[in-house]
Amino acid sequence: MPPTPRPEGATARTYVGWRYAVLLPPPGPPPRRPDPGEADDPARAAREARHEAEDRTDRPLYIALSGLGAFALLCLVLWPLRVLPATLAVGGVAACAAIAVPLVIALVQSRQVAVQRVESVRERLAAESEARELALHARLDGHAREHTAWQAACRAFEAQPLWHGVTAPPDTDAILVVGGADAGWSALLTTIGVSRLREGGDLTVVDLTGHSVTRDLVRLARRCAVAPRRWVLPADLPSMTLGTDLDAGQRARILSAVAAASGGADDTDADETLLLRLMEVLGPRAAIAELIGGLRALITPEDDAAEDDAALALLTPGQRARVRERCAGGPWGRAWELERRLSPFEAVGTRAEEGEYSQVKIISTDRASGEVAARVYGTYAVAALSELLEAPGVPGAARRPRGPRGRTVVVCGAETLPEGEIEQVLSAAGTGGVEVVLMFRDAVPAALDRFSAPGLLPVVMRQRDPGAAAAAATAVAASGNGGLALHRLTERVAEEVGDTAVTPEEDPDAEVVADDRYFASPHTESGAVIRSAAAAVAPLDLVRHVRSATVWGEATSSHGWAAAPLDTGGDPAHRTRPFTPDAAGLLSLPATAAVVLGPGGPVLADTNPGILTLSTATLATVDDSRTSGDESDGAPGAGTGGQGRPRAVRPRVLPTVAVPDTPDRAAPAPAGTDGAPGRVPPNLGPPPERLDWRVR
Repeated sequence: MPPTPRPEGATARTYVGWRYAVLLPPPGPPPRRPDPGEADDPARAAREARHEAEDRTDRPLYIALSGLGAFALLCLVLWPLRVLPATLAVGGVAACAAIAVPLVIALVQSRQVAVQRVESVRERLAAESEARELALHARLDGHAREHTAWQAACRAFEAQPLWHGVTAPPDTDAILVVGGADAGWSALLTTIGVSRLREGGDLTVVDLTGHSVTRDLVRLARRCAVAPRRWVLPADLPSMTLGTDLDAGQRARILSAVAAASGGADDTDADETLLLRLMEVLGPRAAIAELIGGLRALITPEDDAAEDDAALALLTPGQRARVRERCAGGPWGRAWELERRLSPFEAVGTRAEEGEYSQVKIISTDRASGEVAARVYGTYAVAALSELLEAPGVPGAARRPRGPRGRTVVVCGAETLPEGEIEQVLSAAGTGGVEVVLMFRDAVPAALDRFSAPGLLPVVMRQRDPGAAAAAATAVAASGNGGLALHRLTERVAEEVGDTAVTPEEDPDAEVVADDRYFASPHTESGAVIRSAAAAVAPLDLVRHVRSATVWGEATSSHGWAAAPLDTGGDPAHRTRPFTPDAAGLLSLPATAAVVLGPGGPVLADTNPGILTLSTATLATVDDSRTSGDESDGAPGAGTGGQGRPRAVRPRVLPTVAVPDTPDRAAPAPAGTDGAPGRVPPNLGPPPERLDWRVR
């Protein structure tokens, strides 16, 4: 798969781990549906209004008419009984009739007014009911929009990435790692290897621990079809060409540093001057064996042919004479001591072959050599790399920016190096455009004193003793006291893997032989041809290789609960617990946990490369996820970093009604109509692939 093109000026990213962060808050309970309330009946209300009007105005009239009727009836009854004369009876009836006529007229008019009033009440109630119905529909529409937004927020909350990448800032020249066990260093080395393999960058590891901290890195590189080159010192000194093709001044500085590292604080300037004089006679490309022969010529009498000395036999009698003449008056005792200290490097490059470029290079020391030997061989390797990394020509040159494909040099066990070599390699990192990672087993002053230096990223891992933990805790407290949280997955995987990641194989090539038994060599299990370098590895392929080739990927994949998305009704805090980076906390820190002291304060990261295999993990950082959500959907470069790096698009809740983005603010045509009515929608092909947070 061809590598993704990068714009000019883009720099590579170095991952030191992943941090657990929930960026989107829980959406909460769903919005409550509005209560429609009790609907009013206009007919019933009209009847009640009519009865009220009758009770108020018509009842007195009915009582009056009833009284008049009763009086008229009484007159008519008393007239036949001769109680009332006919004149009074007829007059009484006529009077009642005369009085009843206006009452009947008033009653009829009152009935008409009541009917009109009932009709107006019915109309008013109908209008109020319609208004309430419209308001209810509006509330229901608002509730539908709120519920849709809540569903989108739930989907975004459940689909958001939880593990975000922790990278070194772009202006970082070196990463200082203080503390850590072998398992934690193995995880961190593999994570850094993931960074370089992903983009086809260059990685050089100098392992001075004497343990198999590069085991998973080698397995991952081979699974990615990249064959790493390995040198185990001192056995592989004859096949190593590191430091043999430099100029005379650089080689003299390297060898004088090696002599000082093997014998304490001596006069390195005198050693360097003596070596330069020898190279003036023997040539700038003289092998170390020839230089040792020149030193022996200084301490050997002129009449001694020394035919049994292989190193001295490399020089002709004329060269011996010129060496004695050029170095006349020199300290012979110093030559003897220098020859003794350089004799272990006599075979450097004697059986070296011209090989092709290797993307991953590992230089390690034999665990049986001891601490002093590791210090000497490590000094040689680091001093040679410093000379290679340094900008040629001008000492103290300006900082050279790194290219799109990162170059990283990792030194494991940097506490064994002389402090001068540490300063030299850090200076070379600033001027050579190469990132240097120095791993110190303990919180030594050589590392703690540089925590506040510009261009350096401090990382604190688990400490071995209370004194170192107290010193490291003081350095962490000086960078801030942000609230840190430790995830349960970090503790469980670190406890489950333990020392399995650094347990040496009985046969170092057992895995290679096992692969070749099933697949034609040189091939991986997928049939890919193993090369010394690869242009880039696709993110999803890299995830698959990490899961299958490393113990970290296998252990992390077995914890299915860690890959489960967040439940909107649950509390995401149950997966983490608070962590205090004090002395006690640093002593009990899990093997893969690391406190990264970045510009924004301390961040608790997990260096476990298996985190990348989780579906809730992303290569984007927290800042990438936060800033990408503020960009407009149609903005150029949306979803990518300012330097062309892919960034994870933060899940956002979009409004239901989109604002037209056309020049005339007209509503866009429906999807599939192509802007023309009656046109058949075009065949757009299959739907796009589902987004994967690990690719972003």
